[in-house]
Amino acid sequence: MGVSTIIENVKDNVLDIIDEYKNHYLSVGKDIYKNPETGYKEFRTTEKLVNLFTELGLNTIKDIAYTGCRAFSNEDKIGPKIALMGELDSVICPEHVDSNSETGAMHACGHNIQVTVMYGVAHALIKSGVLHELNGKIDFIGVPAEEYIETEYREQLKKQGKINYYSGKPELLYRGILDDVNICMMVHNFPILESGYKVAPYNTGNGFIGKITRFMGVQSHAGAAPWEGINALNMASLAMNGMSFQRETFKDSDKVRIHQIITNGGQALNSVPSEVILETTVRASNIKALSDANEKVNRSIKGAAIAIGGEAIVSDMPGQMPMNPDINISKVFLENAKRFYSDEEIMPYLETTGSFDMGDISHIMPVLHGITSGITGGLHSKDYKIVSEEDAYIIPIKMMALTIIDLLYDNAEKAKDIIKSFKPIMTKDKYLNYLKEVEKIHVYK
Repeated sequence: MGVSTIIENVKDNVLDIIDEYKNHYLSVGKDIYKNPETGYKEFRTTEKLVNLFTELGLNTIKDIAYTGCRAFSNEDKIGPKIALMGELDSVICPEHVDSNSETGAMHACGHNIQVTVMYGVAHALIKSGVLHELNGKIDFIGVPAEEYIETEYREQLKKQGKINYYSGKPELLYRGILDDVNICMMVHNFPILESGYKVAPYNTGNGFIGKITRFMGVQSHAGAAPWEGINALNMASLAMNGMSFQRETFKDSDKVRIHQIITNGGQALNSVPSEVILETTVRASNIKALSDANEKVNRSIKGAAIAIGGEAIVSDMPGQMPMNPDINISKVFLENAKRFYSDEEIMPYLETTGSFDMGDISHIMPVLHGITSGITGGLHSKDYKIVSEEDAYIIPIKMMALTIIDLLYDNAEKAKDIIKSFKPIMTKDKYLNYLKEVEKIHVYK
């Protein structure tokens, strides 16, 4: 019996287990969906995963990056180590019918699906007995804080020494959690179903820098003596206008995006605002364009402070890096996708200007960021909806389990070839130095 025939028999065994436990996986996904938690607040989700992995007999640790967990398998094996990831956090979308009534949290980005896929792969490999036939290690990592939101909360965690970075995967890299990992893998659902597609082997993605700007003015009576004040809200408005006027200076190919929200617009309507807080995200498809756009945004803030006569304190924080998917590992995933979908249902790749902190890891090691479907409506919107549990949960579990088998079966030759052919954009040290260079405080008076 040839190796290819043996692998097919192994795969069929795993697929049978996934079909048998389909309802169990769906119950996990639905439970996480009903209990959304935003980044670095995923205490319940972390605990749930720890219990699930422990029940499978896996050595599991929690709070690896303030929240989050890591389950180890095949610890006695010699060979490449794959980290299969699932993101724990939700977004905030209070208009969604299923959002948490108190916090507005809602899994409108499908992270509950990712976590279920990660767990389902672990469960199927173990229950089928296939795990121990693989020539390598697999860690299952629940990653916190992929969504870059609630930055003031994360700023406080950082000041308390509980985190170093606002996004979870940079935090993992900083803490050395991935030092022994050779390949990282995960899936991310997208509403590609509306375009007639059900899967894509990889996607593009922008990097970004996160910014918090505190505009400081002087309070006075807005009606009786506005000339005695310095209007911080006017400073913020002028700065945002300046950013808008920069748009024509950005190359279309760099896919620059700048967006803001004001989280504190003043203290009282009848007083000239003395403090206004503006959160800004600067995105671009490459690091050079990102640096250029960020400089122009800072010039806009500086100009507004000078024009109005107040002060602006800008805290720049590294957000996420542009996506650099590994084509070789994507091809392995693609071949397994063809088992379930026709050529017409497979998108060659997904081009998007969204951002993913898997992009950070993709600069250092081979990364699979497969795109799956089963949903309609925009991500992060009130219209987000799971319309096919099979496409959202079950088939992705199958595709990822089969991809891992291909990578680690037969002395892990495919995984070794992918690792050998990968050319990193940055070393870990160079990456961490880049983060330090980005993290700055600018004061403009």
